[in-house]
Amino acid sequence: MGERKEKSEQGKQSIEKKPIATRDAYGEALHELGKKRQDIVVLDADLSGSTKTGKFAKAFPERFFNIGVSEQDLIGTAGGLSLTGKLPFASTFAVFETGRAWEQIRQTVCYSNLNVKLVATHSGITVGEDGASHQAIEDVAIMRVLPNMTVIVPADGIETKQVINAIADYNGPVYVRLGRSKVPVVMPDDYDFKIGKAHTFHLGKDANIVAMGIMVTASLEASKILKNECLDVGVINMSTVKPLDTETVLNASKICRLIVTAEEHSTISGLGGAVSEFLSETNPTRIIRIGIKDDFGCSGTSEELLKLYGLTAENIVKTIKEGLK
Repeated sequence: MGERKEKSEQGKQSIEKKPIATRDAYGEALHELGKKRQDIVVLDADLSGSTKTGKFAKAFPERFFNIGVSEQDLIGTAGGLSLTGKLPFASTFAVFETGRAWEQIRQTVCYSNLNVKLVATHSGITVGEDGASHQAIEDVAIMRVLPNMTVIVPADGIETKQVINAIADYNGPVYVRLGRSKVPVVMPDDYDFKIGKAHTFHLGKDANIVAMGIMVTASLEASKILKNECLDVGVINMSTVKPLDTETVLNASKICRLIVTAEEHSTISGLGGAVSEFLSETNPTRIIRIGIKDDFGCSGTSEELLKLYGLTAENIVKTIKEGLK
């Protein structure tokens, strides 16, 4: 009996550890939250099948609103619902939510400091074949600049579920950036997400990588490769880009020779910008930013595009070795 139970637990764990898209984890977390909280309402811009809000819509049709292809109305309606005591989650693709509706996010949500949760999917170049028009590579930058806005980029499905639960209890505007493709589970079983707090896998004496989103996986792979070459390289998951965990960044910079930031986003004003801005004023440190270099994306598979733009473990390894020379 004990052996059967042990095998059952192992099987359960292996299922939980399978790669999952952060958008799928969002859909599951939202559905569970809907069972617990009657104040939660969900809005979508005719993309509920892709953003995975459809599960909530099916279970709670009276609390789901398909605004249609009208992102400005999506944000305005979410803001209005928040003023009635509801907790709105507004979702669409990242490029549409942050781009088309930026003025409404600024004027309605952030200026008034409304309790609206913007959870966008299909971010970055891993949208793939849809090409540059659908690949949001500047969304973190334009959300981070807004006063009152909190910006979060989960690394995997485990973290995504915790993020959704955490922001439901947080009062104020939040932007959560999710992806399209399945990603490996990298966060430990005992992980406990806190807004504004990074997770340190390891601090290295040679270099430390500060990463967000899918680049956490690539950074961990790079660290393992470099360890075999006798280089001590740490990895920090900076899932909350704003407010930045400055204490962790400062500590990491004080014990190593090089800080590397890694993001599936433009190197301008994203995670790399946030880290550079902070360290330039507190502890000037050599920093190399890995990301998309002032360019648009293009059409291709996720794997092809990650390789094309240097968002791979191999390029992180190469960058750190050259940076430490």
